[in-house]
This record gives sequence, C-alpha cells and structure tokens, in this order.
Amino acid sequence: MTGQTRIGLFGGVYSNALALRALLQDAGMRGLDRLYCLGDLGAFGPYPDRVCEVLRATGIPVIQGNYDHSLGNGLADCRCGYTDPRDNYFAKLSYDYTFSRTSTGHKCWLAQLPAELRLTIGPWRVLLCHGSPRKTNEFLWETATSDAFLAWLFKRYECDVIVATHTGLPWAREVTVQAGCQAHAAQADGVPRSGWFVNCGAIGRPANDGRTTVIYAVLSLPHTMLRKPEVKFVRLAYDHERFAGEMRAEGLPEEFVQTILTGWWTTCNEILPAKERARGRY
Repeated sequence: MTGQTRIGLFGGVYSNALALRALLQDAGMRGLDRLYCLGDLGAFGPYPDRVCEVLRATGIPVIQGNYDHSLGNGLADCRCGYTDPRDNYFAKLSYDYTFSRTSTGHKCWLAQLPAELRLTIGPWRVLLCHGSPRKTNEFLWETATSDAFLAWLFKRYECDVIVATHTGLPWAREVTVQAGCQAHAAQADGVPRSGWFVNCGAIGRPANDGRTTVIYAVLSLPHTMLRKPEVKFVRLAYDHERFAGEMRAEGLPEEFVQTILTGWWTTCNEILPAKERARGRY
C-alpha cells in the first residue's frame, strides 16, 4: 500500500530461535518495509547463541535490553528490575544458564548494541527503546501507566512515537501532548497533538493469556501527519512443542516449559500489577 511505511517491531526474544524464524517468514509474507528488535535476546529459553546468529546474519537493527547489557558486560545478574524473591530466584536460574551458554563473540556484540534508536519516518519522530526512554529496565504496564506520564515522555524525549518491550505484554495508546518549547514543529500553532506509545510484546514466550502464540507489532506510519499511525498486534504461531522439548533437554525449569505449553505464566507474576495478574491463571 502506498502512502505509508510499515515496520515490524519485536522484543523479548528470550532465546526462542524457532519463534524468531517464524517471525522472519511472516514479516516477509506481509511485505514489511523494515524490522527492528528491541532487545533481551537471551533468557528463559535454550541455546541462546542461535538467536544471536540469526539476528547478526540478517542485519536487523537490535537495541540493547537489560539482559543483553548484563551478558555483554559480564554482570552477575540480568538487572531485570524484579523485587520479589521468587521472581529473582527464577531470574537467577535463567541468567546463569544463558551466561554460561552465550559465546564470547556474541557477548562482545551484545555489549556494543545501542540503548535506543531514533528514526525519522516521513514526518514522524520514532524512538525505539527497551523498557522506557529513561530507563532500560523500567516496566511500563498498561493499567499502571498514566496518560500524563506518557505525555511527559513524548515532550521530554522529543518524539511522536515510542515503542518499547520489557514487560512481555502488548498494548498501545494514543495520548494528548500539550505544545511546549520541546514539542514537534507541527505544534508551533499551540494546538495539542497526539503521541503514540506501543509495547510490542514478546516473541520469546506467550502473553499470559492461555494461548501458545507469541506477539509482535506492525506499525504503519502514514507519510502525512493528517493521518494517524496504526498498530496491529500479530499473533505468531511456531513449533512451541519442539521448543518445550529443547528446554527440557537443556534442564531448564519445568515452570518455564509449562508456560510455553499452556500459554500461562508460571513465573514472574509477582511483578504484575493487580489487573494484569488477574487476567492470568496464577
């Protein structure tokens, strides 16, 4: 379709090379103009080098997530931002496994990834980050993130669209941004404009909704500000049973395996806000 640029955005790969390859095939069939990865390549799943190999071979731009930063810089933990002991217990198991099985060459590559990417696509200023523009491991949840805070982010970081991941749960929102000294040139008339926030979800594990599919986002940016951006969340099927088998073969926690097989999170629930947690099984 003419008059717009369509980009695919994904994050939370979590060593799921099977889902990543399915995404590449799906994006090709959709004829997307560009793809971007928003980080956290390792964690949770088996054989972390496989994901690095695929992404490096394709040349897809990759943002450094908290996991990537920790692996690349030889840190002791993932800096995931958890506060609950149970969350941190499973995070430690995951990180130790991933660190021991990520090659030195890939760790060096991860260390050099940028913390954010700024794009100009037609009239739109797009900021890609991992957690939020101000902090790599900040959780921006749909029910706990106010419009006022999002509007502040758009003004503070001088952009029209922000895309993040980190939480693993997809959502999108349009908010009103008051004109100000740092606002877009199109706001020079003093008329309030909109900003668009997108959490692209994760392709490494399901979205805690009882479905074994994983999710990435397609952002359509029109070549004029007279039309609004559009966001579509794509449900991606892949060989999740094979992935679960690989996890078991590598001795990863059965709790992780059950998430892949059932679509329900069995770990990392304690970090969820009450409304998000109520949607899950646990």
